[in-house]
Amino acid sequence: MAVATSEDLLGLFDQAPLNARYWRIFAIMAGVFLLDFFDFFLIAFVMAVIGPKWHLTYGEAALILYGAGIGAVVGALVWGALGDLFGRKMQTVSGTFICGISAGLIGVLPTGAWIPLAILRFFVGFGLAAGVTPALTIVVELTPTRWRTGMTSFYVVFASAGTLLSSFTSALLLHAFGWRGVAMTGFLALLVGILVWAFVPESVRWLAAKGRFADAREEAAKQLGLPIERVPLPVRRPAKQPRASLSELFSVNPRLFWQTILIWGGSASAAYGYYLWGPTIVSLALHVTPAQAAKYFIYVAGAGVIGKIILSLIAPLVGRRGLGVLFGLVSVVFLASAGYFNAVLVGGFPLFILLTAASAFFVEGGFSNLAPYTVEQYGVRLGSRSSGLGQAANGVGKIVGPLVLALIAGSSNIIAPKATAAAVFPAFVFLGVLMLGVALAYLFLGVETHGREMALGPEEMVVRAPVLETRPS
Repeated sequence: MAVATSEDLLGLFDQAPLNARYWRIFAIMAGVFLLDFFDFFLIAFVMAVIGPKWHLTYGEAALILYGAGIGAVVGALVWGALGDLFGRKMQTVSGTFICGISAGLIGVLPTGAWIPLAILRFFVGFGLAAGVTPALTIVVELTPTRWRTGMTSFYVVFASAGTLLSSFTSALLLHAFGWRGVAMTGFLALLVGILVWAFVPESVRWLAAKGRFADAREEAAKQLGLPIERVPLPVRRPAKQPRASLSELFSVNPRLFWQTILIWGGSASAAYGYYLWGPTIVSLALHVTPAQAAKYFIYVAGAGVIGKIILSLIAPLVGRRGLGVLFGLVSVVFLASAGYFNAVLVGGFPLFILLTAASAFFVEGGFSNLAPYTVEQYGVRLGSRSSGLGQAANGVGKIVGPLVLALIAGSSNIIAPKATAAAVFPAFVFLGVLMLGVALAYLFLGVETHGREMALGPEEMVVRAPVLETRPS
């Protein structure tokens, strides 16, 4: 009699439909992205109020704003490693709790307490990365191969939705409840953390990779809607199990290691660069108020969201690698054009905004591709750590990008570089070069993951015969 293997169990699990249970889990995990990113970006609106009231210096503001970025790098690497060692579910819960508690406590700080604020912002960033890193891994590992490319790309849209939600919440509540009331809405993330703990199962693929076959079999049966006796129970433990070593990411496949850093770091540096400099450029070139410039950038943020949605629709048709190359190359053209035509009006509307919005469509749309792509390439044993590596490169990119732009402009201010007319074009050419590097990393270092079943490791990814099924309602 043939002995059941992990491949038998996971092969059957991969045939699971996108049923009500799947959508419930997906919705809860979308809430993790939505509210964790909501908490992370609330500080932009809080700082606009307390900065003048607390008489914050440039150095103090820098510590508050960049502390969250540093916390995100640490959280992504540490929780990513622990997610492979201890599982994805509880790391998602604990990270979301850290983010929500830290964000909400900002609302009860005494006036002028900028040091505790900086510490709390570090833990907001830490908790954000600690929560979303294993959350993304769960969604990638839960989704059947035939739906994975589209569904996991769409999942990343909720990060942008969280950013927009923070904008709308602040606009509606700042005058009514003040900055403290807005800050305390950060506690809402605790609710989604509780929902994850109560209703989201541990990853079946991780359970199988750890040799916890009885647990994996039980969860697979629930997702498939089958009696448990109809689901195979493997008996042979995996030769390798998920560990917490970050060095394994490099030793297993150096090519994927560098590719992950390049596509995440380059995309983050480009996106944060035009968001950081864009309003200043508009104010400088067109002589409008910062408030009006900020309104223009609603179009840019909206284009980024639309780009992510559109990418999630076309990714199953084109594939991950080719789409990464295409979006990277097209964004180069729009970024360079935005820098060159920074002072031109078309029908009274800034051409710079139109071109930057087009850039955001491709740059930020690309995040819906690269985020799940990283996990897919590395496989189950390294899935959470690879997601953590990507999030860490993302955090570093948000710091390095503005630093380089400040050097190009000849400014010492890395929070809001003082753009000069002469610096705009070379700065945006630099952003374009970053995206060219992203495209080349996909082309020369990447592998295609679309249509390939999630494997234990990058060396074991295999192509399965496609399963024909009508699209889910």
